[in-house]
Amino acid sequence: MTEPSILLEIADRVATVTLHRPDRLNAFDEEMHAQLAQAFDRIELDRAIRAVLLTGAGRAFCAGQDLSERQMGDAALDLGATLERLYNPLIRRIQRLERPVLCAVNGVAAGAGANLALACDLVLAARSASFIQAFCRLGLVPDSGGTFILPRLVGPARAMGLALLGEPLPAEQAEAWGLIWRCVDDDRLMDEAHALAAHLATQPTRGLGLIKRALHASADNGLDEQLDLERDLQREAGRTEDYQEGVTAFLEKRQPVFKGR
Repeated sequence: MTEPSILLEIADRVATVTLHRPDRLNAFDEEMHAQLAQAFDRIELDRAIRAVLLTGAGRAFCAGQDLSERQMGDAALDLGATLERLYNPLIRRIQRLERPVLCAVNGVAAGAGANLALACDLVLAARSASFIQAFCRLGLVPDSGGTFILPRLVGPARAMGLALLGEPLPAEQAEAWGLIWRCVDDDRLMDEAHALAAHLATQPTRGLGLIKRALHASADNGLDEQLDLERDLQREAGRTEDYQEGVTAFLEKRQPVFKGR
């Protein structure tokens, strides 16, 4: 039986999604895309899932696209169509999912694999991990949101350097530059990632989803637009059961028990 390209484990309100082509450094092929889409289909439909943890199997997080599927001799080769059909929907899905998505980068994250990680809401990386915008080595443009995400996280000068030079950025430097949330020792990565995912799964899920929506919108909004959006989202948040529970728990001097509603 063929090994699955994606492993999905659901426990204690957390969905753990593992890229599972370790012999190919978890590089994407068509089947892995299909299985990852199926995993997110299930996550989106299951409202009991309140946090998502994305990681990779083996010594890499993801080496990007499996180039053996994209041969130059193919007269019908259209990399733009590949993005439109596979990568762009995945990035949009992660950004729009109104539940927190945590990424544990366990090894090298290159090309689309790097930008997949950076599209997540919180990124932890093993100290030995690195991020590589490898596109320039092939004469390509950073995709999967790379040209959008990089300058907003590290500024235009560093984004240009990463994109034009394609040099590995070690996890410690990525943390110092604000590209990721935290760099941790390799042997602590998954323990810390599971603990953080478990914490997020106990928090006011609707409110966290609204936070995501507000922060993503801020990149394109002016101040007036963002103030209006904050007003509208706060109105929505104030009508949730979790807000009522948070206020009641505060007044009763106890820990809140959020239900994600």
